[in-house]
Amino acid sequence: MNWISYLLAIGAGAINPIQTGANAQLNKSLATPVWTALSIYLSGFCAMLLIQAFVRETLPSARLAAVPWWAWTGGVVSVGSTIAGLAFAQKMGSGSFTGLSITASLITSIVLDHFGAVGFKVHPVSVLRLLGGGLMITGLWLVAKF
Repeated sequence: MNWISYLLAIGAGAINPIQTGANAQLNKSLATPVWTALSIYLSGFCAMLLIQAFVRETLPSARLAAVPWWAWTGGVVSVGSTIAGLAFAQKMGSGSFTGLSITASLITSIVLDHFGAVGFKVHPVSVLRLLGGGLMITGLWLVAKF
């Protein structure tokens, strides 16, 4: 991977709490999580249509049958994290909510990598990876506490 990939990943991570805050404020203004989430996904869908107008990718219909069933669940699963952000982000604060989300993601990622689940390359758990997860938990505690 080149350094641009790392910069884009950092940018995506930096935008995450901004997105969560914007979504939570929309929910506060609308006072209805289901319609807020629908608005969020509708605006995302519109953005993807606009991007498609410029990129003009064709649908790889010949490859659709080879997609594992669980690969289609990403959008459904993302609804859960969106609703959680709507319900808890402003109450918990950005640091605590984002810290919990990222720490939970990292710990889950260590498990998924270890077993090679959901299409990830096997990357066995090690003492140093567990130490990294423990440091994330410690960092989260510090952010939430102080």
